Amino acid sequence: MLNILILAAGKSSRMRGRDKLAEVVEGAPLLRTMAQRALGTGFPVCVVLAPHDTTRHKMISDLPIATIIAKDAARGMAHSLAAGVAALPETCTAAMVVLADMPELTAPDLAYLATEWARLPDESILQATSEDGRPGHPVIFPNTVFDDLAELTGDQGAKSVIAASRDVLHRIPLAGQHAVLDLDTPEAWDAWHRAQSNTK
Repeated sequence: MLNILILAAGKSSRMRGRDKLAEVVEGAPLLRTMAQRALGTGFPVCVVLAPHDTTRHKMISDLPIATIIAKDAARGMAHSLAAGVAALPETCTAAMVVLADMPELTAPDLAYLATEWARLPDESILQATSEDGRPGHPVIFPNTVFDDLAELTGDQGAKSVIAASRDVLHRIPLAGQHAVLDLDTPEAWDAWHRAQSNTK
């Protein structure tokens, strides 16, 4: 069974007091919107949060998802990923790792990746790319590398695991910048909101 693992334990350190996961996207905080998009695939969804983050927890507390607390989240993304993978159920054969701060990543994108995963060999790693081929997220990892993911440290995510698995890596293009657009500053978010308003 594929599980979707949303990483939402980052500190929004470049947002100068704003929480990027609280930015309104499709009428709700981004974290809630991303969780709802993931739920739309029909697969089980887990969200990794930092300790004592009651604000983000309240954004999703009424949704049918599991929450995982990454006690070492402050030490970097790899610790959040490791905590999330370690908490997945034994029935999980693969995990789709989704970064919560990617507002253009859609429910159909997630569903498409899941469909591609189903047709490939069990040991495959799938990495989404932009339309022009830049590697990004989500990434689907088989349970054969869960032990490697659980041992990660620092803030480099799973780059080392992907690099060591080139022979089973499949790059899957998504539309536009869906797989690579993340917004880390107030200015970037304000510009994105303006652009969205202009397209309506």
